[in-house]
Amino acid sequence: MINQEALKLAKKLWNYHQLHHTLEKSDCILVLGSMDTRTAERGADVYMQGYAPFIIFSGGLGKLTRDMWKGTEAELFATIALDKGVPREAIFIENKSTNTGENILFTQQLLQEKKLNVESFIVVQKPYMERRSYATFKKHWPHKKLIVTSPLLTFEEYPNELISMEKLINMMVGDLQRIKLYPEKGFQVYQEIPDDVWAAYEELVAMGFDRQLVKWES
Repeated sequence: MINQEALKLAKKLWNYHQLHHTLEKSDCILVLGSMDTRTAERGADVYMQGYAPFIIFSGGLGKLTRDMWKGTEAELFATIALDKGVPREAIFIENKSTNTGENILFTQQLLQEKKLNVESFIVVQKPYMERRSYATFKKHWPHKKLIVTSPLLTFEEYPNELISMEKLINMMVGDLQRIKLYPEKGFQVYQEIPDDVWAAYEELVAMGFDRQLVKWES
């Protein structure tokens, strides 16, 4: 059982990871694959609301999904979008990527192949990965206009049968560590981390929420 202090600290990380961008009409919706199919539903909803003329689903099979599904993340997400009313001709699929950097690289290649000029994106990601996705995209695509959104769920609502509260906290801790360390590795642009957010991270690590930390920081 996760105690109330851990939940309070974790919610601080949750709030930091989300950017609360306001949706605006854009050239393209880019949905990043994962084990969380609610991201596909959010991407489809944004399309159906008329925010962009087409939608790209990006994702092969990652370390969490390769044992779950036979098809790729992008293909499964596209099926969900079709079921929600997105027309097939508005959907493009990138099904090779296994991380956020590859999502960007292979999406760039797809756009070049399709001769599509995209200057503004709505990126759809899991709630706790909004900020890291933004920082990664701005590193590799600095001149593109970028809005990030995610399923409209609260911290308390987010866990489900696939993503427990314990897993969620571990993932948020790991993502915050990467936000701090990855800029010096050239993977992301710098993001300021408030002192109270970093203190919450350190307390959660001390409590044992360290399963998603990168190994070269121990």
